[in-house]
Amino acid sequence: MAHISGLVSAGVIPSPFECADVVTTTTHKSLRGPCGAMIFFRKGVKGINKQGKEVMYDFEEKINAAVFPGLQGGPHNHIITGLAVALKQATTPEYKVYQEQVLSNCANFAQCLVEKGYELVSGGTENHLVLVNLKNKKMSSGIDGSRVEKVLELVHIAANKNTVPGDVSAMVPGGIRMRTPALTSRGFVEEDFAKVADFFDTAVKLALKIKSEPKEGSKLKDFLATVQTNANIQSEIAKLRHEVEEYAKQFPTIGFDKETMKYKN
Repeated sequence: MAHISGLVSAGVIPSPFECADVVTTTTHKSLRGPCGAMIFFRKGVKGINKQGKEVMYDFEEKINAAVFPGLQGGPHNHIITGLAVALKQATTPEYKVYQEQVLSNCANFAQCLVEKGYELVSGGTENHLVLVNLKNKKMSSGIDGSRVEKVLELVHIAANKNTVPGDVSAMVPGGIRMRTPALTSRGFVEEDFAKVADFFDTAVKLALKIKSEPKEGSKLKDFLATVQTNANIQSEIAKLRHEVEEYAKQFPTIGFDKETMKYKN
């Protein structure tokens, strides 16, 4: 449940624990903890055999031995401490309110994207994530996730290229995956994600424009070369990047106060 563990811990989506004997998760996605992982397993009485004796679950020794000394070295105490803080936060009423906002933001974000003509894999979302299929009719010029991801990076928007149904290459997939937890942590609400959808749409249109420019070849490196050498494209990227930065400045950066920074440039 790596991607959805934060939502599960807040009780805002169904839990796998009721039907699974073993549950694994990373801790740095929607759980909002440090980079790490957890394994949960059932303990206690599994059932009664034909002889009337209790049969116990036997996961504990096998999993513990596989983790250490089987696969993992010494513990990282700073990671354990960070995870303890994240798990403590996950028990609070404020955390549930936060995860409910994550879902609400994502539902609104998805709706804004659909209204702009984008196709979402599965038709929508019921969690914190949207997967945009760029291969629909609107994208008749053949844009892909790799090129859109690069443009988003250049304007300081973090997103992931992602395969969608029908793809034959994970290197040049037809989709873009985006999530709402990080911006929700910074204070974004539904109307702010409408603005994020605007930024995304502008970036996709810019990627389409770059792809239509005359170039030596059709590979991603040729696309990037056009970005680096075309002054008009550079200007449009700089304009969108400035708009993204100015909008983001309204919201606090988690973990530090800019006024206390030693280096401010």
